[in-house]
Amino acid sequence: MKNPTHQPIVSAEENLHRKLSAVDKWDKEVKAFIEVYREDALKRAKAVDNRIREGKAGPLAGLVVAVKNNIAVKGKRLTCSSKMLETHRAVYNAAVVEKLIAADAIIVGSVNLDEFACGVDGTYSTLQRTKNPLDLERVPGGSSAGSGASVAAGMCDAALGSDTGGSVRCPAAFCNAFGFKPTYGAISRYGLSDLAMSLDQIGVISKDKAVMKRVFDAIRGTDPRDQTTQLADAMLRKKPAEAKVIGVPKEFFEGVDKHIAAGVKKKVKELEKHYEVREVSIPTLKYTVPIYQLTMAAEFSSAMNKYDGLRYGFTGDRNEELYSSFSKARDAALGKEIKRRIMIGTYITMKEFKDAWYSQALKAREVMKEEFASVMKDVDVLAGPAMPTGPWKFGEKMTPLEMYAADMLTIAANLTGTPAIVEPLSSDFKDGAIQFYGRHFEDDVLFGIG
Repeated sequence: MKNPTHQPIVSAEENLHRKLSAVDKWDKEVKAFIEVYREDALKRAKAVDNRIREGKAGPLAGLVVAVKNNIAVKGKRLTCSSKMLETHRAVYNAAVVEKLIAADAIIVGSVNLDEFACGVDGTYSTLQRTKNPLDLERVPGGSSAGSGASVAAGMCDAALGSDTGGSVRCPAAFCNAFGFKPTYGAISRYGLSDLAMSLDQIGVISKDKAVMKRVFDAIRGTDPRDQTTQLADAMLRKKPAEAKVIGVPKEFFEGVDKHIAAGVKKKVKELEKHYEVREVSIPTLKYTVPIYQLTMAAEFSSAMNKYDGLRYGFTGDRNEELYSSFSKARDAALGKEIKRRIMIGTYITMKEFKDAWYSQALKAREVMKEEFASVMKDVDVLAGPAMPTGPWKFGEKMTPLEMYAADMLTIAANLTGTPAIVEPLSSDFKDGAIQFYGRHFEDDVLFGIG
């Protein structure tokens, strides 16, 4: 399908009807949505229009937003695209959902993802397969597959996703949209089903950079229910200086498709008209994939302990011995990639192997943080490709190693906790996207670059 035209908002109700028309037209084939909140959204749109007429509307009044289905919306399905939670409904709203509602956004529904956010291309959902609206034979990117696809198909103005190693920025790049992962701790994760707690951050995808900034401004800030956000209000209020120097790590171009590398370098050349551009080196970028995979697997295996088939979601045979019931429930309800990551994480955190694997990954992560901090004393932002290739066709990448390597350019932002933004280079996703990394809590600087 062609890129949809994103028309200006006339009224909340009219904008919602446009988006629902796009859902009705495209989603039978694209399969971005797990649940459409049609009736709730229509009631909400009428209420928002009343607030607009009364002059009491919030900063997101009339914007239609989709939410990744690992973010809690009270009373709605919260599946994480897994059979383990296929029938589960959230009993409270996530912090970001509370803030969207308070800002008068209209939540149109929840969208598909790789199971428990474990995936790079969007093919690991156990509920449905989301396609790339720009080329239905190609993957939309993951794990926030539905978030990227719903934006690209014009089904919403913006979508929330979670980003553990690039899961917002990858689908943004593959679906030719803007994608933003804020500083770790800038947005509350209360109500987000975690993958790896030291890496996860909620982010935003939109076809409009200004809309993306508005959504970020509305949902960011300190939340007493998430201790990682305790500095958010104080730090984000500080007005950072404008970016003047862009660093380009040479390691960002290793293993990148020649066409995409050329497009990014051309864009960097254009930026030289407005910024000083320097080549820099961050040696540990060569090791981002193993550092990330070991860190993530260890944290993920721990986070998955609560899914035992006893308390909620998929239920095991309670007449069996406890361990047997627990084991069979997880075997039946969890996908192959989930089991693989649990097994890796369990193995590397065992007493006999912890020092050889997990502890070494943590040390290497600290070295990476130090290298980033050192380089960013002299430059304001870093620039490079967002993804090493364009979106591949379904079935072209099959092995776990191929999948893991696809994240090599995005995961450093999660390992270091820095903000990062992805911006398309043209109207065609085949030209790829450029990515900018910023300093901690200098998120706003990234919206002025490019």
